[in-house]
Amino acid sequence: MRLVVADDSVLLREGLQLLLAEAGHEVVAAVGDGPAYVAAVLDLRPDASIVDVRMPPSHTDEGLRAAVEVRRTWPEARIMVLSQYVEVSYADDLLASGEGGTGYLLKDRVSDVDDFLRSLDSVAEGGTVLDPLVVQQLMGRRRDPLAGLTPRELEVLALMAEGRSNASIAEALAVTLGGVEKHTQRIFAKLGLLPDDAQHRRVQAVIRYLRV
Repeated sequence: MRLVVADDSVLLREGLQLLLAEAGHEVVAAVGDGPAYVAAVLDLRPDASIVDVRMPPSHTDEGLRAAVEVRRTWPEARIMVLSQYVEVSYADDLLASGEGGTGYLLKDRVSDVDDFLRSLDSVAEGGTVLDPLVVQQLMGRRRDPLAGLTPRELEVLALMAEGRSNASIAEALAVTLGGVEKHTQRIFAKLGLLPDDAQHRRVQAVIRYLRV
């Protein structure tokens, strides 16, 4: 199996390469940041990729965002997220996107190498493998109507609640007007607001935000 590995820890990256090579797999690229991961996967089209969640520059959710970006371009990509943390801000987007297999395992809970390799094989074959703690946190989010929003979408919604126009939001966040419009459409979709009346949806989204 041809694999791409992305982790900012050189030791872990090298260790994964050795482990995978011993299992008979070929690591065609090993990188340390999100953009390099996206470029490697889209260029080399591996059978599967392994990506950490927290990578440079902010060490928050770059890996998950990069994985979502890969899926937008290549929906069939097989992606295994391997992290020390449960970061669910983009996990729903990754799980809901594309037709490819998806895995999200916690590093500290991968105690059996054979189990990990079996999980990786399952993802490469199109299956879904989730750590129980990831499932628990994803289910907990769904009880909160705003839990499915990304940090950027929450920023946009907060500015909407201040009564700002899309142009004003774009200026405040230093993004394009088209970017704001894309975020608002995703907010409406995630909140289940139908496109009957754009202004009405905006008001309803703000009401839900203020209630929370």
